[in-house]
Amino acid sequence: MSGGSAPAGLVVVDKPAGVTSHDVVARVRRLAGTRKVGHAGTLDPMATGVLVLGVERATRLLGHLILTEKSYSATVRLGVATTTDDAEGEVVETRSAAGLDEEGVRSAFAEQVGDILQVPTAVSAIKVDGKRAYQRVREGEQVELKARPVTVHELTVGEIRAEGDVVDVDIEVRCSSGTYIRAIARDVGAALEVGGHLTMLRRTAVGPYGLDVAKTLDELADDFAVLPLADAARAAFPSVDLSDEQAQDVRYGRKLKLALDGLTAVFAPDGEFLALYEPVGAETAKASAVFVG
Repeated sequence: MSGGSAPAGLVVVDKPAGVTSHDVVARVRRLAGTRKVGHAGTLDPMATGVLVLGVERATRLLGHLILTEKSYSATVRLGVATTTDDAEGEVVETRSAAGLDEEGVRSAFAEQVGDILQVPTAVSAIKVDGKRAYQRVREGEQVELKARPVTVHELTVGEIRAEGDVVDVDIEVRCSSGTYIRAIARDVGAALEVGGHLTMLRRTAVGPYGLDVAKTLDELADDFAVLPLADAARAAFPSVDLSDEQAQDVRYGRKLKLALDGLTAVFAPDGEFLALYEPVGAETAKASAVFVG
C-alpha cells in the first residue's frame, strides 16, 4: 500500500448494518491506497447511513465537520428496556405498553425537542478517566455519565404501531452533534413508565452531506472517487474568495482583515481551498486550520 496515492477529499459512505465505523475506514484505506483515512463521528454497528470519511489532507477537516448537525430516521420500541438502549443489548425490563394512547406518546416525544440536558447512554464512546464508557460497561463496571446540553432542532413522529405488549414508533430527528438517539428512546420510555429502546437507526445526513451523495462500499469498490477538498469545504462552511495578496497572507498564517460570522472557508483566486478562518474581532480573522503550505 503506498501512502499519498489518493487525492485529498471526502468520501460519503452509506454504512451497512453489522459493521463498525472502523471496519469502513479499513475498507476505504484499501480502496484509496493510503492509511490516511479518518471518519467524522462514529455510527454504532447496528446503525446504517451517512458516515463521512476524509482522505489524506481532508482528514484535518473532520474535526470541524463533527460539530455540525445531524439527521436520523429511527424506530423506538416502547415496552422494553435494554442495557444498551438499543436492540443489541440485553433486556433488563419489560412492561406492557398496550395501554398507551397516541396523544400521550406524541407528547412524550415532543418533550425531547429543544435545548435539553441529556445523559448519554452508558455504552457510548465518551471517555471516563481515560477509558471509553462502553469498555467499562463490558468489563462489568457501573458507569454513570453526567447530563450534557444538546439541542434537538426537530423531532417528527411518524407511524405508531401497537403490536401486542409493545408499541413501535417511527421518528425523524434533526439534532446537534453529541445527541444520542438511543438516549431519546430510553428517556421517552422512562417518561411513559414502560421503558424504551431503539430497534432501527439510520443517519440520513451529516451537515450538508446526505444519503443522496452517499455510496455503498460495493459502489466505491467499483468506482472509487472522493469529493474534492475545495468542493467539500464550500458545501460545509460559509466561503470567501480572497485576493492574491490575502491568499499569500494565508499561506504565511497571518491574520486577515475580514468580518466573519463564524468558521469560514477561504479560497485563492484560482479556487484553491486554503484554510478555515475564524473571527477574532469585528473586522479581523485568524487561521483555525491551514490546508496549504
